[in-house]
Amino acid sequence: MADITHIQKNMSSTLTPAGYYQRWRLIKDTLARHTVVVGGLGIIGAIVLIFFYLLYAVFPLFLPAHSETVASYSVPEKSLGKTLLLAEEEQNEVGVRFTDQGKAVFFAVKTGKTLLNESIALPENTQVTSFAQGDFANGIVVYGLSDGRAVVVSHQYTLSYPNNVRVITPSIDYPLGKEPLLIDNKGKALEKIAFKKGDDVSTFVAKTADQRMILTSFEKKSAMFGEEPTLERIDAELKTPAKDVAYILINKDHNNLYLASSTGLLSYFDIGDKAAPVLKQQINVLEAGSKITSMDFLNGDLSVLVGDSHGVISQWSMIRDAKNQSAMQKLRFFKASENPIIAINPEARRKGFIAVDSTGEVGIYYTTSERELIKESVANAAPVALALSPRANSFLLEGANNQIHVWQVENEHPEISIKSLWQKVWYESHSEPEYIWQSSSASNDFEPKMSLTPLVFGTLKAAFYAMLIATPLALMGAIYTAYFMAPAMRLYVKPGIELMGALPTVILGFLAGLWLAPMVELNLAALFSLLMFLPLSVMLFAYCWQRFLPKDYKEKVPEGWDAAILVPVLLLGAWLSVQLSIPLENLFFNGNMRSWFSHELGIGYDQRNALIVGLAMGFAVIPTIFSIAEDAIFSVPKHLTIGSLALGATPWQTMVRVVLLTASPGIFSAIMIGLGRAIGETMIVLMATGNTPVMDLSVFQGMRTLSANIGVEMPESEVDSTHYRVLFLAALVLFMFTFVFNTLAEVIRQRLRQKYSSL
Repeated sequence: MADITHIQKNMSSTLTPAGYYQRWRLIKDTLARHTVVVGGLGIIGAIVLIFFYLLYAVFPLFLPAHSETVASYSVPEKSLGKTLLLAEEEQNEVGVRFTDQGKAVFFAVKTGKTLLNESIALPENTQVTSFAQGDFANGIVVYGLSDGRAVVVSHQYTLSYPNNVRVITPSIDYPLGKEPLLIDNKGKALEKIAFKKGDDVSTFVAKTADQRMILTSFEKKSAMFGEEPTLERIDAELKTPAKDVAYILINKDHNNLYLASSTGLLSYFDIGDKAAPVLKQQINVLEAGSKITSMDFLNGDLSVLVGDSHGVISQWSMIRDAKNQSAMQKLRFFKASENPIIAINPEARRKGFIAVDSTGEVGIYYTTSERELIKESVANAAPVALALSPRANSFLLEGANNQIHVWQVENEHPEISIKSLWQKVWYESHSEPEYIWQSSSASNDFEPKMSLTPLVFGTLKAAFYAMLIATPLALMGAIYTAYFMAPAMRLYVKPGIELMGALPTVILGFLAGLWLAPMVELNLAALFSLLMFLPLSVMLFAYCWQRFLPKDYKEKVPEGWDAAILVPVLLLGAWLSVQLSIPLENLFFNGNMRSWFSHELGIGYDQRNALIVGLAMGFAVIPTIFSIAEDAIFSVPKHLTIGSLALGATPWQTMVRVVLLTASPGIFSAIMIGLGRAIGETMIVLMATGNTPVMDLSVFQGMRTLSANIGVEMPESEVDSTHYRVLFLAALVLFMFTFVFNTLAEVIRQRLRQKYSSL
């Protein structure tokens, strides 16, 4: 601004028209220079701000989990018995402990103040001989009794808001009625018990005092004409040595039963038919010298977590092999401690779990990311009971010194790690480790799978096939248009091709998905015959032109208009290719090329595939590459070409050894800008790829790109959720891709410019 003021003062002292014009021009030049500088700095600033905003959204994914102690107090109502189970409700305000005297003690989590004492409806003259948690989500537990009966209880919490203040009222309910259910017809004490309740089926498995393993199922049968439904009882005995059974687990679908001995022998039963359970597999899940000290399901009941006496926690799941046979297999393990693992509690909504060893050291782990998230020494005494809250943001630990410790946990994104994002992960129900992106499902037990590798692969695959089609066509067209084509013809061709770049990509994607993809599927052989016969037809025409056409006729064609003559040749060649494709397909591919690929080569065909993306996105990228490359070639100084021709070089030699070398920085820039356009393209790949995040190099298979994935899933993601932040991470990866490619392109362009600037 000081420069402008100085110039204005000088203008006021000079009034001649010529001087006034020169000084006014100087002011405009200064303003333009400052505007360009401000604009350039603004663009750089905007890019930097975008980068840091993406980094700001992604950074919380990699923050470590942490925990802190909230309170510590004596066990509420200690005189009412030893704790069999600790639990707390979703708001982390009310806890409950079930005791071996048949009492449910509700207390305030933060203070330990007793809120309610409830006596379980146990029959007189019976003793509690076993206890188990039936359903974590519904708060169901079961008491096994000395007379072969069992009582099913659930702890419930009612929310109310008197005077706009949240009040949680605990209560006890009996899902199967207060009257105890007879489990063992012989009336023997139930030493071990497991229970699962479904909508219509309730299943008990128990180990009796006389060393039998029994299965008892109650199925609700609907009655006709409005009568009350009845319960049908089914009894069965499991053929296994009961004295060795230390742990019993029934899955939520009531069709799989797992029995484990302390020595590590795990038996898997199919109990789909309750009257005839079948032993499917027995496997040793421990190394020699270890013993099972704790066992529980992971959320979803697809995997079993086994803790042993050496502090190792292993995850075992049912896996189908190549012959479609199911077998238990170890997916992963955690070295949690040097001491025995006393208790394992799974998270209610994710694939994580909490474990405590015999010294009171607590660890929180996540299975698929294989992360140890938190490790804290909570109690100085052996643990009695461990409880993880439903939201996994708090836990209770009761020690042998009759103290309950309350801890708060902040663990927002445990499922994210370098391994889960970029490496193969062995997910439950999958036969081997894989790269998978699957962020949502209709199942409550679904685990989000957020590997970015398939998306990066899809992005590069789409860009590769698009550039494979666009680059040769655009560069060859640019070379011919800029160097060989007549100027009058160039006036029409160049703007026409550049006008292609104005077509909205959403229209191209729409046409590719709804018109091009079905047409290519029906005429696949014709497409491949075009690739073969069109070049042959051009070469045959050129040969005939040179050998058989009289010279007088050739000289009538103006120089630079040769391409116009090829238009009908190409049209005729395309028509012949389509016509010949039908008998060729019948002869070589049994009349169906897609079916032949599938049966003979094992190559599947997806209608919206990389071939469609290559054609559609190549069409979109061609104008960009063509325009920049053509300008670079056309801008080569004429004295270079004239000098080369004067020295005896042919036009092609001049083109290859002079023009292309001189224009190489611009040509390279054209290719890299086209590549950046292909990598960042959204709408075409969104509508023409099928959006299947698979890793397959086949041109006949679809893919999902980073940009398309962001466009599809960002509107559906919960703000600040793991899914939301991983999408921002995908955007950051895409940003870094383009930044790295553009930086390399600029470095290479500058070196080419320096190398050939002396020509």
